[in-house]
Amino acid sequence: MRGRDLLSIRDLSPDELDMLIRTALSMKRDGSPPLLEGKTAALVFEKPSLRTRVSFEVGMKQLGGTAIYLSQAEVGLGQREPVEDVARVLSRYVSAIVARTYAQETLTGLAAAADVPVVNALSDDEHPCQALADLLTVREKKGQIADVRIAFIGDGNNVAASLAIAAGLAGAEFVIASPPDYALKPEIVDTAREWARRTGGAFETVVRPEDAARGADVVYTDVWTSMGQESERRRRMEAFQGYQVDAELMSLARPDAIFMHDLPAHRGEEITHDVIEGPQSVVFQQAENRLHAQKALLAAIMADEL
Repeated sequence: MRGRDLLSIRDLSPDELDMLIRTALSMKRDGSPPLLEGKTAALVFEKPSLRTRVSFEVGMKQLGGTAIYLSQAEVGLGQREPVEDVARVLSRYVSAIVARTYAQETLTGLAAAADVPVVNALSDDEHPCQALADLLTVREKKGQIADVRIAFIGDGNNVAASLAIAAGLAGAEFVIASPPDYALKPEIVDTAREWARRTGGAFETVVRPEDAARGADVVYTDVWTSMGQESERRRRMEAFQGYQVDAELMSLARPDAIFMHDLPAHRGEEITHDVIEGPQSVVFQQAENRLHAQKALLAAIMADEL
């Protein structure tokens, strides 16, 4: 994978996904060798972040490298300066560009012009780094990913899109319950379903949360209103009534099911306090795993040897 971009979880093969999960497990258990000594990653963020920024900065440091954070106010992607010019300039300074953007087209523009790898640290379309951390967490808690039933409750957003495809790549069973107007995009459904067919997994879309949660090994949800969607909040709050993950919904899952959320969480909306703070919740282990999954990815695309 050296020198490769990761703009979508679709950029990985099943074997590459498995390699990244295994490498992340090893780094979490045994620590990180200085594989990226002398290398620098530019973190170009249009959106603010807690987990994404800190996990990439700490990850680069633990691998022996350096990260430089560049906010939208400093760079002005596509405003102060064309995306392509930013990519060409940064390619002269750094070993990789990690970009957290609104439009997926910004990432593809960066990748087309850059001479170094570009990583999608979140776009409106996908969140592949989150999906890597999610599957790492499933592997830790369940001992495997294949054949695990993952129930996603709520918006068919960027997080759901990447996780649906990643689950298909890994041979898991993925089912998502969303209101009809907030379902996954058809091209995501087609890709996730095709990968599930190839790997022996399964993919299903339903409307009722109960149909997704029943018999699940993992119950996952995300906020109903993401950053940049504030003007839609009232409409979304109405549409997602009945999609809250509470103790009653969790009771439909397997007794040893885990609860996952990519954070930040809006307690009292998509999730109740007792579930996110309860014994089945692994959300903070999941948050920690952003660090380990991203270290594996950074080493794979930047290290001279892995």
